Amino acid sequence: VTSISIADSRTYSISELAREFGITPRALRFYEDKDMLHPARDGMTRVYSHRDRGRVKIIVRLKRLGLPLADIREILDLYGLEDGQRAQMRMSLVKFQNQIKELESQREDIEMALQELHNGIEWLEGNLTKIGPAKGEEDNVKAYDAVARRQLDDA
Repeated sequence: VTSISIADSRTYSISELAREFGITPRALRFYEDKDMLHPARDGMTRVYSHRDRGRVKIIVRLKRLGLPLADIREILDLYGLEDGQRAQMRMSLVKFQNQIKELESQREDIEMALQELHNGIEWLEGNLTKIGPAKGEEDNVKAYDAVARRQLDDA
């Protein structure tokens, strides 16, 4: 005799899952088109199972970590194997390690870009201080400020 818990037998509408996970119904339909979700149908209405909900949870988490959909799908495809999820865990481990390398590389690129921007700002500020304001620049700044304030007051 198989017992199904109430949680396992619960179904969800597309709008319920979209709201719960902060994604759009269109995203859920997209994941279905990519064969990552398999909702049942009640006429034209999609009916998502507890298993579908779990898959959405995994998709959303892994997307937030920056994994590509192809990698996420590979991980999901291993879920049904009867190996105690060993294959899924092994693949997830490799994908996570690769993603860490990618993110660390991106972080290095971002840190270099930030340093270049800081250096550029320092150079620009130094040169602007050295050459001082242009003739009439202070009047232009005051005129611009007055126009901007009028527009804000009118809004």
